[in-house]
Amino acid sequence: MTAITFSNNNENGLEMPKAFIKENDFVEMSYTGKSTDDGQIFDTTENKVVQEHHLHAHDVQPMTICVGRGHLIPGLDKDLVGKEVGKDYSLTLDSENAYGKKNAKLIQLIPTAKFKKQEIIPMHGMTVNIDGNKGIIKKTGGGRTLVDFNHPLAGREVQYDYKVNKIVSDVKDQIKAVSKIMLGVEPSDVAVKEGSATLTMEHEIPKEIVPELEKQFIEHIAQIKNVDFKKASTSSEKEESLKTSQPTQEL
Repeated sequence: MTAITFSNNNENGLEMPKAFIKENDFVEMSYTGKSTDDGQIFDTTENKVVQEHHLHAHDVQPMTICVGRGHLIPGLDKDLVGKEVGKDYSLTLDSENAYGKKNAKLIQLIPTAKFKKQEIIPMHGMTVNIDGNKGIIKKTGGGRTLVDFNHPLAGREVQYDYKVNKIVSDVKDQIKAVSKIMLGVEPSDVAVKEGSATLTMEHEIPKEIVPELEKQFIEHIAQIKNVDFKKASTSSEKEESLKTSQPTQEL
């Protein structure tokens, strides 16, 4: 439960409540992350920042997360606890509390021939996907290519400027947030009744992952006891349903 205290009086003489974040709160937040060594912005939820810095990003928007559930990098997630809603904060994190230290085992020499078989000419700075792992080419020559599979920000200090815009208390909005985090998309519709949630998705959810998804929803949202997924009807299916529902006229 979110902690509430009272701030100074407003213009009408009434005390205005302050809200402070606690673990397991769902919150909507805005943030901008940048590396401290060169000041380069690598992530933001604010269109104003995108425009000012001419970033290649479109339709960015505030993010809703559940505090303490690992939806953010460790240091930022931990820093949210105890912070006041609506207030601006700035946080500097070392690599251990951000994107991790550099792991030498994730820097590998790969035969250049493996790239050429896929008609790829390896070049310095190129991002590649090898056996499902993303890496950045650091050097190539002598028939071998050096690829770094560490996170691009591993080993670097970063700074986050952030603000918690509001507490998200509506269960349907919480469900949408968990869906966006777990699946990358929000459901097109959410129905909640007596602890049961039904999520309508544009694409069918593979049966193999449904049990784990249901577990995550139940662990995140106390009011939810079970979750069902259903695929949204296509336009052709809706048209067919409309036709069959229309009464026939007897001659």
